[in-house]
Amino acid sequence: MNSKIPEDLIERAYQGKSTKEDGLLLLEVPPFELFRFADELRSLMAGNTVTYVVNRNINFTSRCVGTCGFCAFRTNKGKVLSLDEIMAKVREAAQANATEVCIQGGLLPDVGLDFYLGIVEAIKAEFPEMHIHSFSPMEVYHASRISEIPVKEALLSLKRSGLDTMPGTAAEILSDRVREIICPSKLKTSEWIEVVSQAHAAGIPTTATMMYGHIETLEERIDHILIIREIQKETGGITEFVPLPFMPYNNPVGEKMIKEGRYATYGLEDLKNYAVSRILLHGHIDNIQASWVKLGKKLAQFALHCGVNDLGGTLMEESISRSAGASNGEEISVEELEWMIYGAGRIPEERTTLYGRVNELVSGNPKSSGCRVSE
Repeated sequence: MNSKIPEDLIERAYQGKSTKEDGLLLLEVPPFELFRFADELRSLMAGNTVTYVVNRNINFTSRCVGTCGFCAFRTNKGKVLSLDEIMAKVREAAQANATEVCIQGGLLPDVGLDFYLGIVEAIKAEFPEMHIHSFSPMEVYHASRISEIPVKEALLSLKRSGLDTMPGTAAEILSDRVREIICPSKLKTSEWIEVVSQAHAAGIPTTATMMYGHIETLEERIDHILIIREIQKETGGITEFVPLPFMPYNNPVGEKMIKEGRYATYGLEDLKNYAVSRILLHGHIDNIQASWVKLGKKLAQFALHCGVNDLGGTLMEESISRSAGASNGEEISVEELEWMIYGAGRIPEERTTLYGRVNELVSGNPKSSGCRVSE
């Protein structure tokens, strides 16, 4: 194990030119030396502030024609929410002062783009200020095929109807070797890159995710992060990077892992992954987000000293991670989220989806705005 980080590696990181070899070497550095460097780079980009968004997840169906072996959410006979039911959830979000709704669902066999356009148009008609952060690259790809139109045209239609941003999910690991095993019917690496790049060209920013800790190698993790960096260098359309540890329960990929004596990722492994992500993406993607649902609240809090500057959303009804065995709740109040942030020695700040400010916070004084999640 290297006792310190080489000076030339540090210099490349500051310049935003870290290499794959740098990433692999960083994984061998003593953890707290790695965390210290990642935290230093985080401080340069984010100062002493940790952000979060008040949002609501709306999963409109668990029914899906996909064959992803890691999914514990998919069913063959799940209910599809009606537009009225979706709008009722949006109204609850608005009443709870949410600024964002995140809408995703399974892939329905006979549902094309009009279904998605109808959801966006209904929300914007009643709540023009509500930010719609919705529909994964896989959903857009699937809808465009059902509707027999190019992805570019589908994205432009969604943008015209009011779609603001897209979650960069369905990325899993951007390696066709891995994808062929865990999600053979899902879009290929090049197709995911194309959908995301086309979204940026259409004026729709996205996040970017990485689901790690299943069958991928360390090299494939590093490659994934560097692919995300290349997309950002080309388009500038990625708002945040979100590493997501794989939840191994209630799904075929996880069941095989557990039989082999491998369970969820180690907490230290998670923290190192966030730190390496911060270092490799420095100068390109400013925001590294930790999922308190996946990590648990205490480990997510510690991640704030390992390169993380954002804790995601209050969520209000997160169900996909819960289906896969996450036991950290499906929503969190603003008060608890800010309490976690202050406890890590940082200043909380509510943000918009695009990292604009919602409210000014007074350092050291949590807001007393009342609970903003549904009861």
